[in-house]
Amino acid sequence: MLKKSAPETGPRHVAIIMDGNGRWAQARGRPRLFGHHAGARRVREIVEACPDLGVKFITIFAFSTENWKRTQVEVAGLMSLFRRYITKEAKALHDEGVRVRFIGDRVRLDKKLIAMMDELELLTAENDRVHLTIALNYGGRDEVARATKRLAQDVAAGKLDPEEVDEETLPKYLDTCVLPDPDLVIRTSGEARISNFLLWQSAYAEYEFIDTLWPDFSREIFAELVKKYGARDRRFGAVKA
Repeated sequence: MLKKSAPETGPRHVAIIMDGNGRWAQARGRPRLFGHHAGARRVREIVEACPDLGVKFITIFAFSTENWKRTQVEVAGLMSLFRRYITKEAKALHDEGVRVRFIGDRVRLDKKLIAMMDELELLTAENDRVHLTIALNYGGRDEVARATKRLAQDVAAGKLDPEEVDEETLPKYLDTCVLPDPDLVIRTSGEARISNFLLWQSAYAEYEFIDTLWPDFSREIFAELVKKYGARDRRFGAVKA
């Protein structure tokens, strides 16, 4: 059983790179999309665990700007899965008090999926129990480039004084402008890289790279990582007296 109250030192915002779906499926002699469907089902369990663990914000990496390089069959299957996930989970997420946001460049996504994303964001806009952010067609470098372009446009239009631009300015133009920075970033499947995920926002995040494949990532593993985070000494560059 999970504890009903999380320590005050626990992470408020957890970001997850959900890796290993394809390998999980292949190990069972199934196609990669079978693993993606299993991974999608796992998302609900982890989101449901958040309140008991004191996690208010959770951001998941669903599809990167680099994932378009995969086979057409897999990409088409993933896009179908995203539409199916929204259709199937919208009511449950809303009933659970989950606010859903999407980040990433929507231009390349099909219009039907974009409309479904907009509807889900609108449906859950007043919820505040858990904030679920789904990174879809997202890349950290792409996000910074798009943010910089918008910032430059405001400078050119005279809305922003270039002399006043500092490290507090750019975050206001990022996709995550209304979210706190992640405290903990988890990557499953044994890979030890961040894969262009939340590059700016994770400057001071703690990282956990674990061997578990995403479809096997349970609320018990999640709870253990949250507990482990609470034992870390967070100094943000300072030295305690």
